[in-house]
Amino acid sequence: MNNLNANYERILEVLRKISKDNLLSYQRRALKLKDLELISLALTAEFMGIDSENHLFRQIPETIKCRIHRSVYNRRKRRLADNINDLRMKIARIFNEFEKYFIVDSMPVEVCKLSRSGTSKICKDAQYCFPNRGFCASQQMHFYGYKLHAVCSVSGVFQSIDLTPASVHDIHYLKDIGEELSDCTLLADKGYLSSEVQIDLFNHANIELETPKRINQKDYKPQFYLFKKQRKRIETLFSQLCDQFMIRRNYAKTFEGFKTRILTKITALTVVQYINKTYFNRNINHLKTSII
Repeated sequence: MNNLNANYERILEVLRKISKDNLLSYQRRALKLKDLELISLALTAEFMGIDSENHLFRQIPETIKCRIHRSVYNRRKRRLADNINDLRMKIARIFNEFEKYFIVDSMPVEVCKLSRSGTSKICKDAQYCFPNRGFCASQQMHFYGYKLHAVCSVSGVFQSIDLTPASVHDIHYLKDIGEELSDCTLLADKGYLSSEVQIDLFNHANIELETPKRINQKDYKPQFYLFKKQRKRIETLFSQLCDQFMIRRNYAKTFEGFKTRILTKITALTVVQYINKTYFNRNINHLKTSII
């Protein structure tokens, strides 16, 4: 409990440096637990691997528990999803303001096992967000759910993230990336090979898409070894999300709840990176470490 409270106070201290306490303008009554305090509690839970809200409310100090009920906490957290992402983006801009090299990749995020996909009602609260079946080539597995698309810097800070149904091909994510990035080099794997998209990105946003060519392609030459090495950074981040932040463990029943869980986990990772940099001046990607 002491560690949870100390971690909560440290994360809240960081968030107060970059934002105000009340993030939603319309509130029916005065809040006992402010918006930023609620977000800090959610980020603390993700950092400490507390993935159950029931378990979280058994551990939090009485001074916090008496200010909000668990069901209210859940509803307010979903309403604050966009604000959580805005906080993540503010921290990402601090890290990536002068970054010229980024990495793009995707990972599968299941909502349930494939055998249950026919009867599952998870995340089917609206037509636009229905999950479906997809295939992950790197893991040689079929899955049911979504793809998490992400762009990170070579130092390991997420710049852009998005969720699409599992059947959406990786290359379609790049069609919108020109609105968020410009004047940079984007490193990708063979799943993003497309001369048409490569030209569009360069003409629209001056983004140079660097992908390794297949051996049987015309004018084949091996990719620059440093680019190949740097591409592994995003794979390491995905592994950390799966291991420490348990991103593949899903308890949500609605898409809003699912999206909020994903955003909270990635924001928690970004906040820990910021604390590593500004408070301790250590490697930002040492995530399994104390932040107090």
